[in-house]
Amino acid sequence: MATTMLNLPEELVTDIFSKVKGYSSIAALSGQAPLPFNGEKVFTFSMDGEAAIVGEGQAKPASNASFTPKVIRPIKFVYQTRVSDEFIKSSDEGRLNYLQVFGNGFAAKIARGMDIAAMHGLNPRTMAEVAGLAGNNFDDEELITNVVTYAAATADDNLDAAVQAVVADLGVVNGIAISPVFGAAMAKIKVNGVVQYPEFRFGGAPGSFAGYALSMNPTVSMAKTEGRVDHVILGDFQNAFRWGYAANMPLEVIEYGDPDGAGRDLKQYNEVCLRAEAHIGWGILDGDSFAVVHA
Repeated sequence: MATTMLNLPEELVTDIFSKVKGYSSIAALSGQAPLPFNGEKVFTFSMDGEAAIVGEGQAKPASNASFTPKVIRPIKFVYQTRVSDEFIKSSDEGRLNYLQVFGNGFAAKIARGMDIAAMHGLNPRTMAEVAGLAGNNFDDEELITNVVTYAAATADDNLDAAVQAVVADLGVVNGIAISPVFGAAMAKIKVNGVVQYPEFRFGGAPGSFAGYALSMNPTVSMAKTEGRVDHVILGDFQNAFRWGYAANMPLEVIEYGDPDGAGRDLKQYNEVCLRAEAHIGWGILDGDSFAVVHA
């Protein structure tokens, strides 16, 4: 199998990940910073008690604080597709056009993949649980203990209860991710025959709600094997969640064989296979800063 290894141009990598924010609820609601290839260690503090006013000559009281490291390591995501072998025969400008189109599709797949993995701890391709994501996904019940049971008729009350659960832990809510099903439930809520949330009517997906950033995405409601279905994930995405990517993004151009198991030889059909890898990492720094509404 003949393979040519390339690295996607830095400007194309930047463009891909700027588009990821448009497809991923996680990226849209949180801040993004480049992640070193070997991972980075983010330290979180838990400071109990309040600051003290100390008079002249008085003893300074002790406070309790814990110092906990959270290591964020990149995870490899792979996506491949077949294109015409004109790709390898084209000029540099022609290849760049191919790569830009490929990059657009790759951004959407990576965004969806990151949401599925970070929200549910699943492999986007197989929808099977990934052992290495335990303790670092929003469906981990040991990590995210603020849980509300979904009821379509009272979806707004569910949302309020989830917000209050985070606030009760002295947390901050600045982002809400919802499923389309939850949005539809909000659209149907009426009081005395009056629609209460018209912004959700007719499939509406507002970018904000009640002063919070909001993202509607089918990835929120990807079910796990035990049948749990999430409809809302909310909390402090800007401060208690971190994600990033490694700038080096390798691209394999495979000219022969059947590398994707499609059942046909590349050369026979005048095709080449483009296989790209992205290294993405994330970390939920404080589980108490989030809440989930699920059925």
